[in-house]
Amino acid sequence: MAVIAAASPPRSHAAMRPDPVRRTVFMTFTFARFARRTTLAVALCLGAGLSAAADRPDKAANELPPQELTPRTLYQLLLAEIAGARGQISLSTQLYLDLARNTRDPRIARRATEIAMFARNFEATSQAARIWAEIAPDSPDARRILSGVMAGTNGSLDDAQVQLARALATHPERLAQNLLGLNRALARVEDKQAVQAMVMRLTEPYLDLPEAHFARAQAAMIAQDPMEAVAALDTALGLRPDWEPAILFKAQVLQHAGAADEALKQIDAALARQPDNRNLQVARARAMVGAKRYEEARAEFRRLLEAAPDDRELLFAAALLAEQLNDRADAETQFTRALAAGHPEQDLIRLHLGQIAESRGDGATARKWFDEVRSPEHRAEAVIRNAQSLARENRLDDARQLLQREEGDEAARRRYVLAEAQLLRDADRPAEALAVVDAALRSRPDDVDLMYEAAMLAERLDRISIMETRLRRVIALKPDHAHAFNALGYSLADRGLRLKEAEALITRALQLSPDDPFILDSMGWVRFRRGDRTGALTHLERAYRMRQDPEIAAHLGEVLWSLQRRTDADRILDEAIAAHPDNKLLRDTAQRLRRK
Repeated sequence: MAVIAAASPPRSHAAMRPDPVRRTVFMTFTFARFARRTTLAVALCLGAGLSAAADRPDKAANELPPQELTPRTLYQLLLAEIAGARGQISLSTQLYLDLARNTRDPRIARRATEIAMFARNFEATSQAARIWAEIAPDSPDARRILSGVMAGTNGSLDDAQVQLARALATHPERLAQNLLGLNRALARVEDKQAVQAMVMRLTEPYLDLPEAHFARAQAAMIAQDPMEAVAALDTALGLRPDWEPAILFKAQVLQHAGAADEALKQIDAALARQPDNRNLQVARARAMVGAKRYEEARAEFRRLLEAAPDDRELLFAAALLAEQLNDRADAETQFTRALAAGHPEQDLIRLHLGQIAESRGDGATARKWFDEVRSPEHRAEAVIRNAQSLARENRLDDARQLLQREEGDEAARRRYVLAEAQLLRDADRPAEALAVVDAALRSRPDDVDLMYEAAMLAERLDRISIMETRLRRVIALKPDHAHAFNALGYSLADRGLRLKEAEALITRALQLSPDDPFILDSMGWVRFRRGDRTGALTHLERAYRMRQDPEIAAHLGEVLWSLQRRTDADRILDEAIAAHPDNKLLRDTAQRLRRK
């Protein structure tokens, strides 16, 4: 299954980094686990020499360079290990890099490369990997890592290709494994089409191996070319029928491409030949979810859980499915069981449990779950939900204090500022919300997200000059910010100001994001303001088909009313009011039109 996971396109979003104190604690703990897997310092202290340095030595012991264990070398090795164990990863990286340069020992170079990668210091990784590859030119690991670093930084893709080609050619005993690792080695290259082309060239000599076609499928999928991925997987399966990784990956690709029913057919056909294959059984249940056959999928997961009641992945999947079916009681039970079974996504499960508690009005239990979330990836989300829970209980001051005292990196702090502003906005205190955002902007004057929020708050306060200045600043900083163009154009149109310019702004927004229902709504509204009722109706009807938003409904109702289609207007307005009874614009529009 690890191979299948590696095939998935990278997530678009970056993980939150912890604040400095938590980062040190987190990295100390993680490094300690990482260090225990390596026996270098212990071997040296026991006089075992350097032969135990690596899990898989690049050379036989009698081919290793003679290495005198001088007091200085021993001191530096121990200092590097101690620094890493204490969370001083940068110091450990530098010490090991210096050792690699001075000793020219492949095991030390390997260790320097591993620690530099752990520290995410790509310059040091590149230097250490170069030393390692120079000392151990036959090491496939050295060449794979070096090629990945070269491709992902300012290195030449051609040089990276040479390194990878040599690694594939010189180790036939590991060829299949190395083919499956090609895309991981090139993961940091931003140009995914270039990666796909490189993988196609690198695999050309090995097309009699199914792993080569699997690598091509991975590259195609990462480059958003699902049809090419399916074709490559079909070739792989032609070479090795019933190869489970290829079957599962093909089903995943088909689901991603929107062909969920076809994915299910593929799995059913494989299961007919391998009826006891548990991985295929699980994939079938997941494929049913992709095909939106939720009740059938639920029955499948329950059947699988009967055979393996403590399977944490099945429990987690069953919980998510129950949540999808709005069966919160069952979701809570399954999430709790998955948590007890040690599912690796502990904090994500706590977030779900908190949301379930919040949905039934149990704020205290919800906040208990949110408080327990500590991982950097989910901490900011938990803190914000905690604050929202407090605000719902009319404890706005407590919610604001929670957001203000929480530490985090710049991205997390931005989220806390925006969350506090939203709470104040929801409490109908827009002036205070604007003050909060303005205070944050003083230390981050070019933060696009904060600037945009400040503009929207100024618009709500009818401070049009401030709004326009800030939106134009957002556009200057980020010329492809569709919603900044749209917000400025709509605000002008809604006030009947500079309508020609407003339409030009919205037109630009629509060019940048042609299928955004809110921008379509803005275009409909500016067309209506300019007297083009037919053009307005076209855009508004399309926007409303895409999203039944109350403000879009209000605009559509008004245009229909102006076209004397009052029955249609009443139907749209009544449906929207039933779904959104508290929306002021919608109610006011309906009352105003019906008074005419």
